[in-house]
Amino acid sequence: MKKNIAIIMGGYSSEVNISLKSGSVVYQHLSREKYIPYRVHILKDKWVCLDENDAEYPIDKSDFSTTINEQKIKFDCVFNAIHGNPGENGVILAYFQLLGIKHTSAPFYQMALTFNKRDTLSAVKAYGIKTATSIYLNKGDNIDENAILQKVGLPCFVKPNNAGSSYGISKVHKKEDLQTALDLAFKEDSEILIESFLDGTEVSIGVIEYNGSIKVLPATEIVSENDFFDYEAKYLGKSSEITPARLTEIQWKNLNATAEKVYKILNMSGFSRSEYIFVSDEPYFLEMNTVPGLTSESLLPQQAKEAGITLEELFGNAIEQALRK
Repeated sequence: MKKNIAIIMGGYSSEVNISLKSGSVVYQHLSREKYIPYRVHILKDKWVCLDENDAEYPIDKSDFSTTINEQKIKFDCVFNAIHGNPGENGVILAYFQLLGIKHTSAPFYQMALTFNKRDTLSAVKAYGIKTATSIYLNKGDNIDENAILQKVGLPCFVKPNNAGSSYGISKVHKKEDLQTALDLAFKEDSEILIESFLDGTEVSIGVIEYNGSIKVLPATEIVSENDFFDYEAKYLGKSSEITPARLTEIQWKNLNATAEKVYKILNMSGFSRSEYIFVSDEPYFLEMNTVPGLTSESLLPQQAKEAGITLEELFGNAIEQALRK
């Protein structure tokens, strides 16, 4: 019997349009022989399920069901394609757990932990994972620019602590530009992270659950035309993405071992895509994305393709893994 699958997309953050695109790609590539997929838009002003003609039907939040043509539809599994709040930070996943609905992401606590860059770095550093030197600030803190720059140096990166798609991130080259970067980051989040600049090859690597075991995908090397891998570089073609990355044998060995170790340290399941920068042969962990872009041009699907996994197999596997839990 075919399973009803709700593909949730949209969300409440700056990444809403990227999420809608990712969710639509999942909808297009799910096997119709195994599943009956439904697009579910989770937006600030409405939760609705769309039919094949894009007509909207309200979601009943008491049990996460919908009624189409007088037929009540309940979902066997939720495919999480929401970047940012409330999908990637775990908020909506706690709701699904309360309702007993299975989903393709990690449990809500792991999602909340990995969405918080500061807490993720604290967790992995305790296990010896190498990271950049960093400072954390909350909105309203007294800011001592000299103390900050004495610790992290120049250039440095200023990032919102809980945001994705490079929104609110700045690379600061001069002290007089630091406050502008702080103001930009605080527009996205009340917590920010300031990190030292690491000069080396940047790579992004996916680690997923596949057929019941952890699978490390071939890494992608990021060569940005801009000063760093910002929004334009990610989504507007201002970068070269080379899969597999041009790494030495020892770099591959170190990266694959570290990526799998971080996945296990954080008790992850489902999708993940993490960023690293090499300092000599050692990968330094930057952050983890647990709802990465899912279009055919996105990094994780590129890496899956290199590993011989089609989009239909990638998305179908995520659902089968969830249904078995």
